[in-house]
Amino acid sequence: MSLQPVSRQPASRRPAPLQLAVTPGEPAGIGPDLLVKLAQDISQLPAGCELIAVADPELLSQRAAALGLPLTTSLWQPGDPVKRANSHMSVLPVAMSSPCIAGQLDTRNADYVLQTLRTAARACIDGDLQAMVTAPVHKGIINDAGIPFSGHTEFLADFCHVELTVMMLATQDLRVALVTTHLPLRDVADAITAPLLRNIIGILHQDLRRKFGIAEPRILVCGLNPHAGEGGHLGREEIDIIAPVLQEMRNQGMQLTGPLPADTLFTDKYLSQCDAVLAMYHDQGLPVLKFKGFGRASNITLGLPIIRTSVDHGTALDLAATGRADGGSLMNAIATACLMAEQQHIPDHQHQPG
Repeated sequence: MSLQPVSRQPASRRPAPLQLAVTPGEPAGIGPDLLVKLAQDISQLPAGCELIAVADPELLSQRAAALGLPLTTSLWQPGDPVKRANSHMSVLPVAMSSPCIAGQLDTRNADYVLQTLRTAARACIDGDLQAMVTAPVHKGIINDAGIPFSGHTEFLADFCHVELTVMMLATQDLRVALVTTHLPLRDVADAITAPLLRNIIGILHQDLRRKFGIAEPRILVCGLNPHAGEGGHLGREEIDIIAPVLQEMRNQGMQLTGPLPADTLFTDKYLSQCDAVLAMYHDQGLPVLKFKGFGRASNITLGLPIIRTSVDHGTALDLAATGRADGGSLMNAIATACLMAEQQHIPDHQHQPG
C-alpha cells in the first residue's frame, strides 16, 4: 500500500483516454470506502476512462485495511498514464492535517477537504484532467472549523469565478434541473425573476448542447403554483414571469414547453418528448427523480467551465469502514462525467438532435 511513482512515458506515445479526478469528500465518511471498493474491479469503469484519486494516499490505505481489501497506490502527476490493475489507484496526493478515524468528524481536516476540491478543479481548468467527480462532504464540520461553506456547487462557482450555476440531477431517462435550490419555501416565489429564469434556461440549454451532445434540447418547464396557477386564480407568477420568458426564448429558437403543472408533467406523455425538466424549486422536482433513481443518480453542476458531477447521497458516517456502503451513485456520477467529457470534445455539427 505504499505510494510509488509511476514511470512517465513520452506524450506522443501514450493513448489519450479520459482522465477524471475523484475526490473522496469527508475523510470520516464513506467516500474513501467507495474509492477503495471501486479500485477492486476496474472492469466496471466506462471504456476509455481512467480515475485519479485526489486524496491523502494514507487515508485510502488505512480505509482499505479497515475494510480488509487489498490496495496499492501510485503517485500521479499531470501527463502520466494510469496503471490499469485491480486493487490499485493512482493518486494526486493532498495531505490530511490530522489522522482520520472512520465515523468521527474532525474540524482539523476541514481545510484538507477543501484543498482536494481546489486541486481537482485546478487540474481540470488547466486541462490536465477532463472532469471531476466528488464524493460527499459534511458542510457542518467545515463551518464548525470557522470556514464559511454552503456546498460544493457554491465553492466551485467561486473558485471558477462564475456568478451563476445550475444544479441538475440525472438518472436513467430523466434529468431535472432547478431554478432555485436551497431556499425556504416562503422565499421561492420572490426569488423567481425574469432575469434569473432567463439565465438559468440559457445555461441549461447551452450545457445540454455542449456537454451532453444534444443539438436541439427539448426542455419541459414546471409552473410554480398548483395547476400552473390555474389561469391566475392560484397565483400570477406563470402569467407575469414564466410564460413571457419562455416565449421570449422560444423566439430565439429554443424548444421550451410550459409552464406545465408539476403534478402531471412527470408522466410518460410529457417525459417521452423531452431531454430535461426545469423545476422551479428543490422539492418540486427532486422527489420524483430520487423516487425513480435514488442511489443510481448523479448531481451535475452546469454553468462551470469544467465538468463536475457528484453522488446523490450524504457522508453516511455510520457506514464508514463497515463495507456496507453502496457505490451505485458514484458509478453513475463517473459514467455521466465520462459521457459529458466525450461530448464536449465533439464539434457542434456532429451533435444529435434532441
